[in-house]
Amino acid sequence: MPSPLSETKNRMGPMDRMHMAASLDCHVHRISAVLAGDDHDPFSFLGMHKDSDTLVVRVFQPDALRVAVLRRDTGDELAELVRTHVAGFFIGAILGVSDPISYRLRLSTGTTELVIDDPYSFGPVLGELDLYLHAEGSFLRAFEKMGAHPIVMDGVSGTSFAVWAPNARRVSVVGDFNAWDGRRNSMRLHPGAGIWEIFLPGVGVGERYKYEIKTRSGALLLKADPYAFEAECPPRTASIVSAGPSRGAPAEESRPSADRQGPVSIYEVHLGSWQRVPEEGHRSLNYRELADKLVPYAKDMGFTHVELMPVNEHPFTGSWGYQPTSLFAPTSRYGAPDDFREFVKRCHAEGVGVILDWAAGHFPDDPHGLAMFDGTHLYEHADPKEGYHPDWKSYIYNFGRNEVRGLLLSNALFWLSEYGVDGLRVDAVASMLHRNYSRKEGEWIPNIHGGVENLEAIDFLRRMNELVYANCPKAVTVAEESTAWPMVSRPTYLGGLGFGYKWNMGWMHDTLNYVSKEPVHRKFHHNDLTFGLLYAFTENFILPLSHDEVVHGKGSLFGKMPGDRWQKFANLRAYYAFMYTQPGKKLLFMGGEFAQEREWNHDESLDWHLTGDGMHAGIQRLVRDLNWLYRGRRALHERDCESEGFSWIDCNDADSSVISYLRKAADPNDFVVAICNFTPIVRRAYRIGVPRAGKYREILNTDSTFYGGSDVGNLGDVWTEDRPSHGMAASLSLTLPPLGVLVLAPEEM
Repeated sequence: MPSPLSETKNRMGPMDRMHMAASLDCHVHRISAVLAGDDHDPFSFLGMHKDSDTLVVRVFQPDALRVAVLRRDTGDELAELVRTHVAGFFIGAILGVSDPISYRLRLSTGTTELVIDDPYSFGPVLGELDLYLHAEGSFLRAFEKMGAHPIVMDGVSGTSFAVWAPNARRVSVVGDFNAWDGRRNSMRLHPGAGIWEIFLPGVGVGERYKYEIKTRSGALLLKADPYAFEAECPPRTASIVSAGPSRGAPAEESRPSADRQGPVSIYEVHLGSWQRVPEEGHRSLNYRELADKLVPYAKDMGFTHVELMPVNEHPFTGSWGYQPTSLFAPTSRYGAPDDFREFVKRCHAEGVGVILDWAAGHFPDDPHGLAMFDGTHLYEHADPKEGYHPDWKSYIYNFGRNEVRGLLLSNALFWLSEYGVDGLRVDAVASMLHRNYSRKEGEWIPNIHGGVENLEAIDFLRRMNELVYANCPKAVTVAEESTAWPMVSRPTYLGGLGFGYKWNMGWMHDTLNYVSKEPVHRKFHHNDLTFGLLYAFTENFILPLSHDEVVHGKGSLFGKMPGDRWQKFANLRAYYAFMYTQPGKKLLFMGGEFAQEREWNHDESLDWHLTGDGMHAGIQRLVRDLNWLYRGRRALHERDCESEGFSWIDCNDADSSVISYLRKAADPNDFVVAICNFTPIVRRAYRIGVPRAGKYREILNTDSTFYGGSDVGNLGDVWTEDRPSHGMAASLSLTLPPLGVLVLAPEEM
């Protein structure tokens, strides 16, 4: 086999042989590095360069037999390059041209001939400001430059790629367009920022790709793009070049509000199991089908918002999205990015807001994901006492690293600005705040002050909330925070974390514990029903009956209710009415609204056939009426987060398991009375004091036959008596239905 140098000499004139021989001798180690896929600075060598006084073009095209250089403007051939090695390295001098020019390459494989643009003829895509902001962690629209973006550069269509991998020896873009060969499209490194980038002409929307990363030790990793807008449907793991979501997110004034003075009733949904198509193998509905079915259903049921369990692409379906690998990509299980965008638009068209469940605390250890991204602990802490979550077997973000914070901050703003979603519910905030979360002594590392607080995570959460409310004033953030951490939903300038709302996990645990007891025992657990009001206004609370309460052997809400079948339905009706008349915004997981009887299974549809049954349909009608009552009565929502919006009438009747209270609007004449009887005993002539004399109308009775009850009540209205009770001059003598809740409102005088 001829040597590279001898083959070159046979194709060149005498005057050029000495120069080319010297060039090859000088660069033989670079050529070997290119052929081995080990050149860390390909742009300094490949492409067109001045070598002494001669322009030289170097090209690596392993499939080509011949390569010619053409002027881009005229198409004239400037030179035919010499194939110096059987593996596909070509080199040649451009005679008669003194300075670099725009050029193209004509490749001949023996059977085909094509003209391409050389990736190594293009300059960088990222500017100095981009690199600086990324390193500082304040590149808040990093998704506009990082990742893959179809663009036109120097008049040529293609895709730019950029990825952060500061400890890599070499990074390449691989895909179908280059036979997944990491030697062909090695990227340019910006050393100070640790970002690798390249523009690949001719690569367009729909192409599959990954980053091939050669680590310091020489190992090869294939990684999905952390900034990809689209990903393959699992179990496939490649990223997909996407145009991204179409522009035109709704203006702030058109966003559905989650204002503290307004009604907020959230329908929590797992898109894959809300409803399936049995005649098509029980497949899940896609985004557009969900827009057709879920959106009008949520609107009719009176919910103000839908909260979607994480839609970020995730490899394991059983994680429900809480182990994401592509934070910027809606899961392709249900369609393309623009299909998801259409779902959001349809929600807004029907006046329904969209809240996304956002898992920013941890990520999975799948080999194509963020874990050990460039061969080092880049996104996670190196020490497992800080960087690995024992409960979820996942990695914890290093919130102290600027570039990691920047990725997450830009992602939060991405969903709000590019898709127009109306809020983020941040998952597992307690695990982010506490360094010792779910860890035994000796299994965690204290902060710099010796405490358990994760100071970096606290700073990140505050910054995230500040940015969300500054950039999207009508958007909302919600914390799933299960501890007594103070001021979660208070402004950062007062020392709070800055969330708009916090899930009231204490209320949920206490009240579920209460209603799961047999009525005869409830008087011994009366404090579970009333204790929540001692702290109800320390935060802006949402009362959550979420997916967490109907999985992992916990059964359904219906299954938690004691008694015979009639009592189970009555208990659940009373519990829902109690929830809707308590201070705090509302959240109900799908299926709860019609009393799904079995535990939720993410692989199966909800049991919609149950809604044909009278009792299940009754629960569904009740939840619909509760939503519309809650929305229509200012007294039930206007002061959800203010102590002035609630007062007890009687919270001490443990022996009867009855509580009564007022909900009040800002207008002192606007109030309602709620009376809850949590025993199956009909209580007659039950007296409560009320703040105003006159006629009171029964605006809700959970025991109505319309809801599946026995129709015990007060025949629609009742008049006060001039008989003092509970510190008030007027009182009502009521008939309380068994396991029932009454809501009364004074008639306007």
